[in-house]
Amino acid sequence: MDATSKAELRPAAAPVRSRAKLIRRTLLIAALAAVIGVGLDLWFSGIGIISTDDAFTDGEPIAVAPQISGAVVKLNVTDNQFVHKGDLMLVIDPRSYIAARDEAEGALAQARAQLASAEESLAIARVSYPAQLAQAKAAREVAAANLFQAAKNEQRQLNLPAGVVTSVQNRDNAIAAANAARASLDQATAAVAATDDVAQQIAAAEAAVAERKAAVVQAKAALEQASVNLSYTNITAPASGWVTNRGITLGSYVQPGQTMFSLVKRDVWIMANFKETELHDLHPGERVTIHVDAYPDLHLTGRVDSIQMGSGSVFTAFPAENATGNFVKIVQRVPVKITITGGLDTKTPLPLGLSVEPVVHIR
Repeated sequence: MDATSKAELRPAAAPVRSRAKLIRRTLLIAALAAVIGVGLDLWFSGIGIISTDDAFTDGEPIAVAPQISGAVVKLNVTDNQFVHKGDLMLVIDPRSYIAARDEAEGALAQARAQLASAEESLAIARVSYPAQLAQAKAAREVAAANLFQAAKNEQRQLNLPAGVVTSVQNRDNAIAAANAARASLDQATAAVAATDDVAQQIAAAEAAVAERKAAVVQAKAALEQASVNLSYTNITAPASGWVTNRGITLGSYVQPGQTMFSLVKRDVWIMANFKETELHDLHPGERVTIHVDAYPDLHLTGRVDSIQMGSGSVFTAFPAENATGNFVKIVQRVPVKITITGGLDTKTPLPLGLSVEPVVHIR
């Protein structure tokens, strides 16, 4: 190709380079616009959310403990078993408690019999004591009349004139009869005094009845307690849930208050510890989306239930004493309760203590 042909081709290459430069510039501008758009989208979407990875599943595990002591003779549950409310979980040896109940029943029967006897004695006392007093008074009246008659006869014998013929024997008999009548009157008067405490005798009988009634009440209470203790030998599920943290086996000897295992109920919520600087925009009722680390495909929704009135450090065993030593300001965490409103089913139970990441969507 000669020089003339090369000169003719140079003007044609210039537009090609210009178009390539324009395309590169256009692509650069488009890429920059895309980056700015994504950045703005992330920035605007992040304005309305608050999230934390300091969050865990929480609930109310029920500690199952016996109220009596004894050996476990029947165990119907095993680790992580689901039980329904009212299911019989275990049985404590009931033999000694059956004996205690039978003994209490016998004591109650004896107390009732003694009460019946005391009431019968009271009824008799209310009749017999007044009758005895009346009889004693009547006997005293008879003795007084006999003394009056004997004294008259004695006086007549002693007052006879000296010339009247009378035997010494008649006079002695009259004197003896008068003395006997006086003794009988004294005896009758003493009998009246002995039976005159009718009110006190009846009061004593009434007190005996009251004592027996109290004994019956006490025996009833003892029987009721023995029956309650016997019922404690059968331990049933207080709620539906999963058996966890089992610490006993068949034959274990248990004591009152000893935690044998725990029941984890279906009710589970999230306890999230948000920074104190994030609480300004966080209010009860806010919508929450929840990611569970253990189940990546599980998508839960919830809402903010409440905010604890105190940071977590306040309720520790040894809270910080900011008034002593050198103070270093640390951002505090405040527990926030989040209830689960959707996405949870019975096929995927949430164990307590799982790590979750809640995202609160601020209105």
